[in-house]
Amino acid sequence: MARERQVAGGGRAVEIAPDRLEGWYARFAVRNEGVRSTELTAETVTVIADNGVVAVATVPFGPLKAEGTTAGLAVAPLIEHALISRRIALLLVRRGGHSVGIARGGVIVQSRTDRHLVQGRSAAGGWSQQRFARRREGQARVALRSAAEDAFEVLVPQLSEVDAVVLGGDRRALESLREDRRLAPLFQRAEPRVLDIAEPRRTVLEDAAERAVAVAITLSGP
Repeated sequence: MARERQVAGGGRAVEIAPDRLEGWYARFAVRNEGVRSTELTAETVTVIADNGVVAVATVPFGPLKAEGTTAGLAVAPLIEHALISRRIALLLVRRGGHSVGIARGGVIVQSRTDRHLVQGRSAAGGWSQQRFARRREGQARVALRSAAEDAFEVLVPQLSEVDAVVLGGDRRALESLREDRRLAPLFQRAEPRVLDIAEPRRTVLEDAAERAVAVAITLSGP
């Protein structure tokens, strides 16, 4: 698995599955005329190629237990860290649906998914628009309440057994759920990264389970 997207300010970001990291870095070195240095910190691994290209990997489920700067390519600590099999709680939510699950090694072992009608915006004006907006907000509240209930019932009881929590979806919807005090332990464990996902459903949850354990690398430079 290798996903790629453009990032603000130039450059691009890729997501690399743990079992493909070693090969990806080997190809990076060949494509960019070798590697000048590698810097390891608790949160990032920065590899600078001889032609000036820079690859910054964000350490998932940190901290990385290795620090320092080394000449050449020295990413073994990152690869070993990424390959550790982890049990992860996933919470994916958008205004029209949600999916929660427990994954082990990138594979879903327990899940619950639900979808709710939340109408789009209306072009009408006046009282009709106001009634439509109230109806839409009411639908959104129902959807978010259902998401909160499933997260509380499926994920919260297993927090002591998971290694991390990964969120995905609409940030405003997630912030609304954050206000539910029952979910405070869940959000306290959440990784900083929030996955950008489509409308939650089982296939999206399965994809998110794989992406959750991938290493995000940002590339910049010549």
